[in-house]
This record gives sequence, structure tokens and C-alpha cells, in this order.
Amino acid sequence: MYEFIKGVVADIQPSYIVLEANGIGYQLVMGNPYRYSGKKTQEVKVYVHLIVREDAHTLYGFEKLQEKLLFLRLISVSGIGPKSAIAIMANDDHEGLIAAIESDDVTYLTKFPGVGKKTAQQMILDLKGKLGELAGELTGNLAMPLFDTDTSALTEAISALSALGYSEREIKRVETTLKKEGAHSTDEYLRKALKLLMKK
Repeated sequence: MYEFIKGVVADIQPSYIVLEANGIGYQLVMGNPYRYSGKKTQEVKVYVHLIVREDAHTLYGFEKLQEKLLFLRLISVSGIGPKSAIAIMANDDHEGLIAAIESDDVTYLTKFPGVGKKTAQQMILDLKGKLGELAGELTGNLAMPLFDTDTSALTEAISALSALGYSEREIKRVETTLKKEGAHSTDEYLRKALKLLMKK
């Protein structure tokens, strides 16, 4: 129904951004809303996909068309809903995801929240050989000129991890490392955390 929305980034929350276009604030659920931290109050183009359920109409947002296409492939897999798909996509290593599917790497896939062995095998069965055209198109993201030196950036990143479905135990495991290493922004903290979670 909708392909994209062009508007101004009005607000950023742990699980979504608000994009204001023509006087309407659209809530767009995203894997990493903080990649837009440096774009607040600027006009951006966000690709969207609307999912209609009995109890909700939810718009999912993506920086690139290829990300939207990957999301659509993921939700076509039995056992993967939009929430799981967006959590999988929060990790920027989309190339690694595609490589894991192509090489039958069940262990890598089960590191995502909500993905068990059965779902990982289903992903491989349904998507192997079908993501090649997306590889190479998914790297590179918005540059983050914003620098945030206080602890609120880490707090926001932790909230985002929780919104993605990571358990308190998993979050605590990476929090110490994040505090030790530090980061310049919420986006950077979140990217680091997701990389650490995939290494477990």
C-alpha cells in the first residue's frame, strides 16, 4: 500500500521513530531507530511496509529498499513474524545473515531473539538461494555526526535491545563491555551490543 514516506524525523524512541509528513506523525517501527539520531529535524526518505492485524496497523520503516525486501523475505518464513524479522535486521551484518543462510549455519541464526533451531532450519529451507540479489546492496548506513558522551546513550541502547526482544540476562552480559569500551552515540552503542550478542 505504501512504498515510502518522506518527512522530518520528529522523535526517536527505543523501537521506533516518528516521521512527520504533511502534518501527520507516522510511527515507524525499526530495528535500530537511533541510526537517525544525527538526522533529527531533517527531512529523510524512509521505505515502509504496513502490516494489518486485528488489534493493530503497524508501519515498519527501512533506510533502504533492499532492507525492506529482506524484511519481506524474512516474514514469508513460517515461524518468523514482523517483530522477529525486525530484531534480526537490527544487526547491521545483513551480509553475515545471508552467508549463514547460504551455508546452513543454524548456530549463527539461533543467536537472534525468538529464533530457535526449528525456525533457523526453516529460514535456510525457505530462503537459501533466494537472497543473492540483495547481497552487496545492504551495506553502509547513515553517518552519525552526533556525539553523546553521557550515560543516556547507553541507557537508550539498552532500552532498544529490550524492545528487540533480548533477555535481561543477555543484555547484562554485554552491558559491562559497553560501559568499559564506551561509544559516541546511542546508535554506536546499539551496533556494538548487537555485534557482541552475535558472538556468544
